[in-house]
Amino acid sequence: MGKLTLTTFLTLDGVYQAPGGPNEDPSGGFDLGGWSVPYGDEDFGRFMDEVFGRVGAFLLGRRTYEIFAGHWPKMTDPTDPVASKLNSLSKYVVSATLDKADWAGTTVLRGDLVKEVTALKERTDGELQIHGSGRLAQSLMVHDLIDTVHLLTFPVVLGKGRRLFADGAQPTAFRHVAARTTGAGVAIHTYELAGRPEYGTYEAD
Repeated sequence: MGKLTLTTFLTLDGVYQAPGGPNEDPSGGFDLGGWSVPYGDEDFGRFMDEVFGRVGAFLLGRRTYEIFAGHWPKMTDPTDPVASKLNSLSKYVVSATLDKADWAGTTVLRGDLVKEVTALKERTDGELQIHGSGRLAQSLMVHDLIDTVHLLTFPVVLGKGRRLFADGAQPTAFRHVAARTTGAGVAIHTYELAGRPEYGTYEAD
């Protein structure tokens, strides 16, 4: 079976909403979009190029898909390692309400999420990658379907916005497998799914 990976940008207080621009996702009255942009240095770009070098197909939530579809088809440089993969490889968008998906290579998934994603993992050569798509990621983590998580934590606190690990998240243990910090101060940590947490106590007998 192939590997399902999640790459997500977070603030120090766990917010994933609208990292790339003020108009990216203003839902819920969120007016702090674009918080990741000042930290996009060469180290950040190098890491993202590495991630996209392993991709076999993309799995996206509706909101992230629409953001990507409005931007990346306009990026036509064949040497761009991100744009070339996004524009040429298969893209699967999970939505019960999306009427059409005009971006070449897109399939809309409307059926049983667990069955659809499990089947996609089995037939994808290379990584099946989720980028952003916080709500989709939360739905998949409940079923332990995400194998590897790349958390890029930016040195900023917003105090509001959608959080990836919100109240009610599935108790989950991960194994830490890699770390680096960019010159601009983005902490990049990679975790692999390990199962359920274990518990102990520091109390004296």
